[in-house]
Amino acid sequence: MSPQQNLRIPSSALTLDFPMSLGVYDRYEQAQKAVDFLSDHEFPVQNCLIVGTDLKQVERVTGRLTKGKVAAGGLLSGIWMGLFVGLVLSLFGTGSTLSIILSTMLFGAIFGLVFAMAGYAATRGQRDFTSVSQVVATRYEVLVEHKFAEQGRQLLAQLSGPTI
Repeated sequence: MSPQQNLRIPSSALTLDFPMSLGVYDRYEQAQKAVDFLSDHEFPVQNCLIVGTDLKQVERVTGRLTKGKVAAGGLLSGIWMGLFVGLVLSLFGTGSTLSIILSTMLFGAIFGLVFAMAGYAATRGQRDFTSVSQVVATRYEVLVEHKFAEQGRQLLAQLSGPTI
């Protein structure tokens, strides 16, 4: 046998060999409850996966974006970056620690302001709001190794809720 044939590539913790469905749930909490129920009944849950399906992106608008807010955000971001750089440089520099930190904070504030305003101007008013986004699943499926599927289904028959 060649050395390459002796090498085993470890399988990912997020895959199953021949997975089978135990149930499909509308909410993650329901799928989690099903797996917890299996665990409470000494089912080998290390052979289970909860898979979110039918993904969609949800974006929550959090506020209006103005030139003032952009400028303030860029200024503060630059000050923090300048403070960090100043602290690092002051550890290795020979000059006054306070002057090094204050000068890097000033340069950071200027650069932060300029880059934030340039970025805002580049959008040309196409996105004058702030938001947060997240990818969420609309259904959750509990999968299990094929050799444990029947046992899992029998246990989950005692728990109401899954739809296959």
